[in-house]
Amino acid sequence: MALASCLLFNACAFTPTTVVKQPLTAKPTAAAPVQSNNGAIFNVAAYRPLFEDRRPRFVGDVVTINIVENTNTIKNSESTGSKDGKADNAITSFLGHAVPNASFAGKSANSYKEKDDSKASNVFNGSITVTVIEVLPNGNLSVSGEKQISFDKGTEFVRFSGVVSPDTITVGNFVPSNRVADARIEYRTNTKVDAANIAAMVARFFLSMAAL
Repeated sequence: MALASCLLFNACAFTPTTVVKQPLTAKPTAAAPVQSNNGAIFNVAAYRPLFEDRRPRFVGDVVTINIVENTNTIKNSESTGSKDGKADNAITSFLGHAVPNASFAGKSANSYKEKDDSKASNVFNGSITVTVIEVLPNGNLSVSGEKQISFDKGTEFVRFSGVVSPDTITVGNFVPSNRVADARIEYRTNTKVDAANIAAMVARFFLSMAAL
């Protein structure tokens, strides 16, 4: 009972497990100090590249992922089978003596039909801003991030990780999730629904040991 009480009281406080197996954020490294070499017009402190965009390209930069996931799967299977059998026999004599005509007949039939339908549909829309945690040798960006939203006594966890090509980053640093490689997208919660599941597990455990 003590174990059950601990599980029930702590059910709303635990952090759900995650499928993201890498750091969820990274901070940019400190830039090495550069010796100022100012001229009559050029000033290092006030210099801004004229043609440089603001796309993320370094560790610690951020990019917004627009989650636009919509999957549908349908599976149908059907099988049928049948088998028929028939036997006829007649006896006209027994031990050399004629007997009244006797005939026997048997018939059997077996059939079966099986049908199975399976459908699944998932829609996940939203957005999350993630951090560049690694710049790969080919220039692609490994990104990862987490967003937590607390409502009343529950917390929702949205986590994302994947590899982004800089060519897919649009104006404003947006990338659709369907153009992210190795994407791992998840939505978890530690609301009272999870507590109810734990309570049901504890109840089934004690009921399994109860005498009928």
